[in-house]
Amino acid sequence: MTATPSVFAQRIATAQAALKELGLAACLVPSSDPHLSEYLPARWQGREWLSGFTGSMATLVVTTTRAALFADSRYWTQAKTELAGSGIELVKIESGAATHHVQWLANNVGAGQAVGVDGAVLGLAAAQQLREALTKVGATLQTGIDLFAHIWTDRAALPQAPVYEHDAAFASAPRTAKLAQVRAAMVGHGASHHFISTVDDIAWLFNLRGSDVSYNPVFLAHALVDIHAAMLFVANGKVPEDVVARLQSDGVAVHDYAQAGAALAALPASAVLLLDPRRVTLGLRESAPATVKVVEAINPSVLLKSRKGAAEAAHVRTAMEQDGAAMCEFYAWFEAAQGKERITEITIDERLTAERAKRPGFVGLSFSTIAGFNANGAMPHYRATPESHAVIEGNGLLLIDSGGQYPGGTTDITRVWPIGTPSAAQKRDYTLVLKGTIALSRARFPLGTLSPMLDALARAPLWAHGMDYGHGTGHGVGYFLAVHEGPQSISKAIPDANMAMQSGMITSIEPGLYRAGQWGVRIENLVLNVAASTDEPFGDFLEFETLTLCPIDTRCIDRDLMRADEIEWLNAYHATVRARLSPLVSPDALAWLSVRTNAI
Repeated sequence: MTATPSVFAQRIATAQAALKELGLAACLVPSSDPHLSEYLPARWQGREWLSGFTGSMATLVVTTTRAALFADSRYWTQAKTELAGSGIELVKIESGAATHHVQWLANNVGAGQAVGVDGAVLGLAAAQQLREALTKVGATLQTGIDLFAHIWTDRAALPQAPVYEHDAAFASAPRTAKLAQVRAAMVGHGASHHFISTVDDIAWLFNLRGSDVSYNPVFLAHALVDIHAAMLFVANGKVPEDVVARLQSDGVAVHDYAQAGAALAALPASAVLLLDPRRVTLGLRESAPATVKVVEAINPSVLLKSRKGAAEAAHVRTAMEQDGAAMCEFYAWFEAAQGKERITEITIDERLTAERAKRPGFVGLSFSTIAGFNANGAMPHYRATPESHAVIEGNGLLLIDSGGQYPGGTTDITRVWPIGTPSAAQKRDYTLVLKGTIALSRARFPLGTLSPMLDALARAPLWAHGMDYGHGTGHGVGYFLAVHEGPQSISKAIPDANMAMQSGMITSIEPGLYRAGQWGVRIENLVLNVAASTDEPFGDFLEFETLTLCPIDTRCIDRDLMRADEIEWLNAYHATVRARLSPLVSPDALAWLSVRTNAI
């Protein structure tokens, strides 16, 4: 973002003037698009354009006299800096799922006033909650308001990148089989039709990929599935003719992206429509005729794609090896270059990406690399920019969170490395976080355990010292798809039945600790749910197979805080890392790997 803070103050003023012209008391600006995506195409990055806040998750509310941004602890330091001079208030919330903005809006509008929002990007469940809160104070919600159509004159157009098929060598099952699974779930719900908007569900279901969204191999589309056929709505010209023909042979008709709403409106009165209220927008829901019966339930594809099969798991292991080899090459260079070359957080991003790009099958990053030295590492979603970044010199901790996309898997890994001599306090923080990573990695639990119930295992070593962190401990990860995927979430979230842990799920384990203005620690691996053998008659159990392959630095460990069984786990992990990566790296990287995986 190159604009100065005063520009954002001017944009807020322009928005407030537009509100008055539209007869609105306030407007809600969520961080979302018509697919409720986490990462947004440029056209729907209106919250960032209007506020100047570049974090991936936040909600902006603008009234005729005030503006407030609601962000969780991952972004507080970043938001304070980026909102400076804009006049926008920062409202701190405890998690990204919190809905404080709803009550804030209700408190700042009165009876007879109207709040505007673009229903095309507002989730159905969120709309229901917002409307209820406003009704209680006598205010109304107008959902046909796209504020940016009035104030954003150079708004980006829809992305035009082509759609392509996921290589059959890596796709776990043909789309006909996946459609059959979804249809079986539809029958279970008594539904004749099922509408899908979430782009990763659509990419998985049809074995298609694209590049419409940064870091995610997905494309903008909607889908309408009935018991016998399916309609895929994607912008004209994006799907090659040969792919269109193969889709047609599988019972999938390709239609223009803009026709999705009309297709819903044309449903017969006797239709029973399955919708996921958390994964479809209000605007599309309202396109369906009032006579159509709607069944609200989670998209079957969310559950299906979360459970990776044996073939997918095998491909993911290979992707992890290539990704781990890339990191070894980078870290070998990095340690050799310290004190000899000028290295910045920007350099780290460039060099690590370059090493990944050399690996077979590398498609791109799975998210923007986070390289944060000392105080910058205390911001969980920090990103260095050419205008603001640190030089890696002196003493401290360097946190690097990065990942890659491969046709056989998606990776996400965080490591912390000592620069110079780490302090005793830094070693203590590092070791307590590592103990949390190990504790959860070693867990065994009954099949079907609700994932939030596992969260305390990673926090317990920190809690014992009166410490905690503000983000979740683990998120699901896609298969050459989104790096953040549901339904499982190892976090403080209120659990629901869909969060049950099942075989084949891939989840991150990433406890952390952040001292604002000083340093941050996060140690992250991806793990696979696998069956655990037991002779006891208490049902089936699961355990984790650690997938990520990269040394965990032992120079930052306070040995006095580690138990013998924890050291045993770490040594066994490092032996596996060394054995699997040694054949894939250069002599220099092998020498580095051998040292960094030595038993302690």
